[in-house]
Amino acid sequence: MSQIKLYVATMNCAGCVAKIEKAFAAEPNVSVRINLADKQVTVDGKMSSDAALAVMDKAGYPAQLIVDAKAAAEEKRVEDAAEYRLRMRQAIAALAVGIPMMLWGLLGGEMMINSPSMQLGWGIMGLVTLALLVGTGRHFYQGMWRALKAKTTNMDTLIVLGTSTAWLYSMLVVLIPSAFPMDTRHVYFEASVMILGLINLGHALELKARGKTSEAVQRLLGLQSSTAIRIGDNGDEEVEIDQLKLGDKLRLRPGDRVALDGVVESGQSLLDEAMLTGEPIPVPKHVGDNLSAGTVNGNGSLVYRVTAGLQDTRLAKIIALVQEAQTSKMPIGRLADKISAVFVPTVVVIALLAAAIWYLVGPEPALSHALVVLTSVLIIACPCALGLATPMSIMVSVGRAAQMGVLVKNGEALQSASKVDCVVLDKTGTVTQGKPQVTDIHWIEGNDQALSDEDKRALLGAIASLEQHSEHPLASAIVSYVKQASIPLPVTEIFTNHQGKGIEGRVDGADFLVGNQALMAAFDVQSEKGVTGSHSGFAVEAATQFAKQGKTAIYVAKASKLVATIAIADPIKADAKEAIRAIRSQGIRVVLLTGDNPQTAQAVAAQVGIEEVIAGVLPEQKQQHIKALQQQGHVVAMVGDGINDAPALMSADVGIAMGSGTEVAIESADMTLLSHQLIVIANLLALSRATIRNIKQNLFGAFIYNSLGIPVAAGVLYPLTGMLLSPVIAGAAMALSSLTVVTNANRLRQHKL
Repeated sequence: MSQIKLYVATMNCAGCVAKIEKAFAAEPNVSVRINLADKQVTVDGKMSSDAALAVMDKAGYPAQLIVDAKAAAEEKRVEDAAEYRLRMRQAIAALAVGIPMMLWGLLGGEMMINSPSMQLGWGIMGLVTLALLVGTGRHFYQGMWRALKAKTTNMDTLIVLGTSTAWLYSMLVVLIPSAFPMDTRHVYFEASVMILGLINLGHALELKARGKTSEAVQRLLGLQSSTAIRIGDNGDEEVEIDQLKLGDKLRLRPGDRVALDGVVESGQSLLDEAMLTGEPIPVPKHVGDNLSAGTVNGNGSLVYRVTAGLQDTRLAKIIALVQEAQTSKMPIGRLADKISAVFVPTVVVIALLAAAIWYLVGPEPALSHALVVLTSVLIIACPCALGLATPMSIMVSVGRAAQMGVLVKNGEALQSASKVDCVVLDKTGTVTQGKPQVTDIHWIEGNDQALSDEDKRALLGAIASLEQHSEHPLASAIVSYVKQASIPLPVTEIFTNHQGKGIEGRVDGADFLVGNQALMAAFDVQSEKGVTGSHSGFAVEAATQFAKQGKTAIYVAKASKLVATIAIADPIKADAKEAIRAIRSQGIRVVLLTGDNPQTAQAVAAQVGIEEVIAGVLPEQKQQHIKALQQQGHVVAMVGDGINDAPALMSADVGIAMGSGTEVAIESADMTLLSHQLIVIANLLALSRATIRNIKQNLFGAFIYNSLGIPVAAGVLYPLTGMLLSPVIAGAAMALSSLTVVTNANRLRQHKL
């Protein structure tokens, strides 16, 4: 089985996706996955790249073979930026002509053809609008043509019918006004260009928002090293990463990023694995330990042996998981498109049938009346209200969300969020603040005398003096705590780092040990009461209590006697408990999913009111748990902040990233919390449900308007009233329906959550 990746520049709608899928469905032993956001097609199966390109050509979508993922991502970014600028120019050009014409008519200007001078003036405007139809609406005509070839219809079909009919009718009135009844000699050139201008503007804004989703993979690709230091027969040499082979020995210098997965052969260091675990505390690495590509080395130096190729590293698998999650998401078909698939052919048939009846049995001038009926039906069926129904509600809702401190990437996310019945929360940086802090200090005082405040300050100063020489995040928490207390730091005379255990040093002539139980046991540290601190006594009792609260205990010994136990924890966000209560009050299941150890995770969950906890999981396992919940029938929202959360964020029905988190998590998610307050998640879910209700109201109103307006435009009231619906009235009704949709959408601004 082979895998081929193709870039398709002209693929930009659900209709394109359907046609490409249909083209490959005819090929044996081949499956295809399509990523509309990245404009990529992944072909799995027994097929050569040449054959895949040939299938794409035959389907009408020329493609390019992707060889370098980084180069392809950059090329798409450049092309999207160019298309965005093009759509904005098209929108500005169309509106710059359409708005003055519309204002002319609204302010009493003559838009009827009743003299040669009016014919000449509006004839010139007709040519101008024709140029705009070609220049700013070409892609709509191309989209309609592709839809017709795929034997379907879409919004492009409605747009083309509405704008073209308005222009053709207006130009016929200009050229042969005598062929039309006096009260029907009205021009609608402004309607054509206004529709194109507004829709192009919407497409530009949608393109900009949709393009953000592809940046997740680009940022993940940026974590891959391009070179590495290989140890050869002639010493160290810097080589390109694609020249490395399994078994090569590489040198990892302080601050360098691991090039490929491997096993440590010599040296020791602390590695920042936050990209894999999401936890801020570096992991000690010794001989025999595994290293993962993309992780960052601390101050130590290592030599490691390559155990995985470029495409087989854990980072590469995370990238693949994100891409697969993107392609596995079924495109959410716009309800308006679904309606138009039946609505458009029906409208065309009604328009033609009504025109034929008027031509065959209607009063004279039969041809003019038939043309008026045909135009009125198509204009009143113009997709303005139908097309505005969804984007207007989304626009208002996204603005409301921004006021709450939430960045919504696309309207589809709102639709999915409205159905969420399970919220999965990452721990570090989501429920907690993501910054270790000193929370408690347990002083172990001797039998002869208690420690004075001055003694405690002196001890803290000595501890911080030693810890400032360590790169460990827990050390930084202690130093920060002491500095905030304005305690001066004495000079460190001796400093030794015991990898994975703690530190040893001398300050003001006194010997200190600061670290975990293993360090205390190694130096046979005794408590002041004569009890081994690493096994029993008040210090261990305090440490046990700290662990139950999700805190890490750091032991401090002076002159081989235990003097203090310091608790360090990642504090829980102030509103976490309230936020989780608010989410659960909506009948939504809440799960804590974290790479941290189970004891700490359970302690945090107990404090905030979460009953379900899944702990100690890797990135790919996080994604598996999300999928397992989906298989149970849940619509899942995932909230996270780390690179390790990216696959889970992409796989979830709704991915919500913390704004304080990594950029990859933010770009992988459908929504980003700009605020640190978790309570906005509950408000966001309520807003999404209100938005979908609003959209359905708009679509229902627009559809009912067309259902009632089309028969009137076709002339069913003529036998009773003796009047035909003028295209002027049809145009006014069309504008009124749009105004109704906009007004209803704006109700979301005041909707109580």
